[in-house]
Amino acid sequence: MSGFTHREVLPGVFHIRDAMGVYMTLLAGDERALLVDCGYGLEDVAAFVRTLTDKPLTVLLTHAHHDHALGAMWFERTVIFEQDRAEFSVYTGEAQRRRVAAQAREKGLDVPQSYLTKTIPMPGRLEAGRIDLGGMTVQVILCPGHTPGSAVIAVPERRLLLTGDDWNPCTWLFFPEALSAQAYRRNVRTLLDLPFDHVLCSHREALYPRAALEEFLAGLTDEALRAAKKVSLGHPADTREAVPAPGQQFVFDYVKADLDGKEDRR
Repeated sequence: MSGFTHREVLPGVFHIRDAMGVYMTLLAGDERALLVDCGYGLEDVAAFVRTLTDKPLTVLLTHAHHDHALGAMWFERTVIFEQDRAEFSVYTGEAQRRRVAAQAREKGLDVPQSYLTKTIPMPGRLEAGRIDLGGMTVQVILCPGHTPGSAVIAVPERRLLLTGDDWNPCTWLFFPEALSAQAYRRNVRTLLDLPFDHVLCSHREALYPRAALEEFLAGLTDEALRAAKKVSLGHPADTREAVPAPGQQFVFDYVKADLDGKEDRR
């Protein structure tokens, strides 16, 4: 039985959840379709997407992390920004697959043996710009933050922003490849110049209002970062959790933020 579920949150916008609980989004235009991320890949993502559209399909990875990129094993070609290509092989390699397989089995999920050995082609190079799907335009934006090559997608006809992992109600910025909190804040704030009313993120089912992202960014002040409490996540970083807005968390590397010295300018 398929572990995928989906919901059409706006016309031609399908938010898809895989068996491990991460989301990907299918944008189906009149002539073409775009799949944004492809999940953990425990099941055939490509086959499931074909139950929703038969249009020519492009698969775009918002970043290289395993929960977004391992599903690339089911496609002949995907694309990703150059800045994340170096990390792709690490996050889709055998060691990471074995960790995911162990987590899946703990959840009672089946893991095919091919999951550990199936070849994943290196993604092609993604370029910022516009993609015409026919009646639906996709604007691809490089927005470094969660990773150096994080992609954000705007769909003007739906007044929609897809943030990948650059914003979730719990946003993580403690990985070694993540930017500093200040650099992240500068980059993500530029998204507010875009014409959108709705936000979809990759770790929640909800279609959020623009105000949720605005509130998060307004509360992500240096004072909030300095007041952040230490949390232990098993990473070597000095990991802290700030609360920029009610019900939202921002987990980051306090040393990289350098709040007591010169701001990281990366």
